[in-house]
Amino acid sequence: MYSEWLGCEVVELNVQPDHVHVVVSIPPKVSISTYMGTIKGKTAIKMFKSYPTLKKRPYWGNHFWARGYFVNTVGINEDMIRRYVKYQEGEERKEENNQKGFDFDLGT
Repeated sequence: MYSEWLGCEVVELNVQPDHVHVVVSIPPKVSISTYMGTIKGKTAIKMFKSYPTLKKRPYWGNHFWARGYFVNTVGINEDMIRRYVKYQEGEERKEENNQKGFDFDLGT
């Protein structure tokens, strides 16, 4: 909904418990910082209105989103990146399961 206001298109989206992966097509007339500011601001307002108890938890100084974000441009490997975003949750679970089998001795 908010992306459409700016003429942007969400191509792929994957929401994790502690982060979000998204592939967005953004027209040249829209800056990435404008897009991110709009999306983060509008979704935070909506989340705090829908779930007032979130205001009682001090996320990042009473902000819903962390301050930063990662951006990369996509060209020739767009399909590969879209698959990465789409299947990220499964990959993270595999990685967590693999790491549970290791027992590290830190020499303490």
